[in-house]
Amino acid sequence: MAVDKRSARLGVLATVSLLLIGLLGARLWFLQSVQSEEYQAKVTAAKTREVYVAAERGRIFDADGRVLADNQRILTVTVDWSVVRKEKNRKALFERLSGPLKTPVDDLMRRYDPCYQLPKPCKKGQLYDSLLPLPLKEDVDEATVAFLKERSEDYPGVDVVEQYKRVYPYAPLASHVVGYMGAINAETLDSYVLQGYKRNERVGQFGVELSMERELHGQWGKRVYEVDASGGIVRELTDQRIEPVAGFDIQLSVDLDIQQYAEQALETELRQRRALPEDLAQNDSAPHNPCDIKTNCKTRVYQKTLPDGTKIDYPEWVQHKAPAGSVIVQNHQNGQILAMASYPTFDNRWMESGITGTKYKQLFPSTNPDGTKIDPDQSILVNRAVQGNYNLGSTIKPFVAWSAMHAGIIDQNTVWKDEGEYRLTTIDPSDCQDKGGIARCIFKNATNKRTNRPSSYGNVRVSDALAVSSDTFFYHLGEQFWALSEDLPDQQSLLKTNLERFGFGSKSGVQLPFEWKGRVPDDSVKKALVEKGVLAKGEVPRLVVGDNVQVAIGQGLMAATPLQLTGAYSTFANGGFLLQPTIVKAIYEPLTPDAGPAVADLAAGTIAQSFDKPVVRDQLEMPPEVLQPIIEGLHRVIRGRGVTDTSGFYHGTTGEQLFKGFPVDIYGKTGTAQGAATLPWNDSSAFGAFSEEEGLPYTVVAYLEKSGYGSKAAAPVTKCMFLALSNNVATDPVYVSDPLDMNSTVPAPPKQLADATCLGGSAGVRD
Repeated sequence: MAVDKRSARLGVLATVSLLLIGLLGARLWFLQSVQSEEYQAKVTAAKTREVYVAAERGRIFDADGRVLADNQRILTVTVDWSVVRKEKNRKALFERLSGPLKTPVDDLMRRYDPCYQLPKPCKKGQLYDSLLPLPLKEDVDEATVAFLKERSEDYPGVDVVEQYKRVYPYAPLASHVVGYMGAINAETLDSYVLQGYKRNERVGQFGVELSMERELHGQWGKRVYEVDASGGIVRELTDQRIEPVAGFDIQLSVDLDIQQYAEQALETELRQRRALPEDLAQNDSAPHNPCDIKTNCKTRVYQKTLPDGTKIDYPEWVQHKAPAGSVIVQNHQNGQILAMASYPTFDNRWMESGITGTKYKQLFPSTNPDGTKIDPDQSILVNRAVQGNYNLGSTIKPFVAWSAMHAGIIDQNTVWKDEGEYRLTTIDPSDCQDKGGIARCIFKNATNKRTNRPSSYGNVRVSDALAVSSDTFFYHLGEQFWALSEDLPDQQSLLKTNLERFGFGSKSGVQLPFEWKGRVPDDSVKKALVEKGVLAKGEVPRLVVGDNVQVAIGQGLMAATPLQLTGAYSTFANGGFLLQPTIVKAIYEPLTPDAGPAVADLAAGTIAQSFDKPVVRDQLEMPPEVLQPIIEGLHRVIRGRGVTDTSGFYHGTTGEQLFKGFPVDIYGKTGTAQGAATLPWNDSSAFGAFSEEEGLPYTVVAYLEKSGYGSKAAAPVTKCMFLALSNNVATDPVYVSDPLDMNSTVPAPPKQLADATCLGGSAGVRD
């Protein structure tokens, strides 16, 4: 007899049904109670659209309010990401847009995909932020906007938004200081995103644009719109609006009048040093003419003695390479930089001009046509004032003199008999080259043109040694420092310790990027240089006495930046205070109003932070018995008196002819940094000087690479600067720049002094 199982089956079905209904009910309860807020947010998000609003970037002014970096409103064509997700839709839309935007389809495709049709390997990644519409073309004209708006049905998702473009009204003046902007690179992208930046933003890449990026940037705003099912905007949700906050304005301490004059003087002098004598002889407007000096310039010679005793004659007037240089003007009472010129220079408007990569490489090449790396001398995007890696030549001697008196090695009355050459006493004579050994033991003064032998100055004290730049005096100090250091723990370099008090070997703290800290040698420094292959083969990986002797005259392993040298000279000018230099004078609250075209109304602005108060990095001991002989020596460099040697011959100072009759009372020191193979055309020219006159609290340093003696190139530039600072010569008016010539093939147009006679000595002729 069959058993009827229908009741059991119905029971099972009923049970399963109850379980399913229970699970469904539990799930509905969970969704409506526990996750209700989350899903409501998703529904709301689907009905709204967020649009981010860029903040206006802060502007950059000079000391008088002239606008060095400004913002120009531009129109940018964008497209919604959702419209171009599908490749078919994307290509069809870009083909229709190519004509109106005058942009190749491939370029538009690469906005979406950076690797589109590019050879491998290509690092695929998204260039633009997906939270913002995809930009297709920046800075479009009104006619293009009207065309697209009238045909909006043909261009779905396409919109036009207002953005800002960076402009530089006075370019190329102060380009190395102001800097420029560019896209965020891959290495810094994550860092910027964490700070709230969008992927497609342009940020500071150089100069103050980079160093003050956070202050200049501002904060993004936001608009929230309710949209319908098709994505059309219904209304703005004003209660969720966030207004953008503009960036702070930055006022620099740079005075554009002095900055322009510094750039003109520097470039004019470098061009003169590159000129041939016959070119100068035919140029009536040249500030100096070496062929007019009593003897014919072509017959005068420079003699060099090689290590094996061979003598080689070179024309005294050589065609210097003179490729680059810098000039710095600092107020030594508060550390503010009035001018910072670096050559070769560039026009920072190129970076905002939308030029092609090919054009950019033409203007700023990194390699030569044959593929070799470009000569560092020709590097353009380098601020030599803070990045230069230079020997200082004799401009270091005042600091060595202070160090020696401070350490008790000598005093102001110590007499040294300068006989033209110096022999080391801490080395066994049998180890010296002249006795068959390998060590260099004999060091000489510069050659005297009258005797063709090393200059011999006779009995000299500190002030004498500075006035005529006696090398043997300082060679002796270098060896004395070495002997004392051997008795210190770990052979700590006593000379290094003292030189570091002046700021050598450490960053100054100026608000500019990529500052080099300099190099004051010790064992670890030399070891690192040997390991890098910078020094010649066979160099021992530790300091030797010869290294210290060379440092004492600004040669060898010691290197610094022109800005460090400026700060060091300022310590003598202000009585011993090593100040932190500042290129920023004040930070202003956003949106400082204008007083006229390209000029801000600083009086109507609000200062958020001032940098007028000097920041003291160190206070050096400057008792009169130490400071006065140095000051006297630096004054004699400019005004004379020189020294008379034992034969009765008078040795003039390095600057007294150039500065004869100079109307400004200054103190300074020339320096010639020997270059490769000690050939004259490889020598670099340096000069540091300061004024203590009331109303002229300025220190000026000029450094001209491969331009010859310090008195021949750097000193004339410094001379011109003090004439301008004291209003003894007129500076040219500063005008807003002409439009950028897009057909130009040079990074910046040449500039020169309208009247270059200041570069000459008495009667306009240099010795």
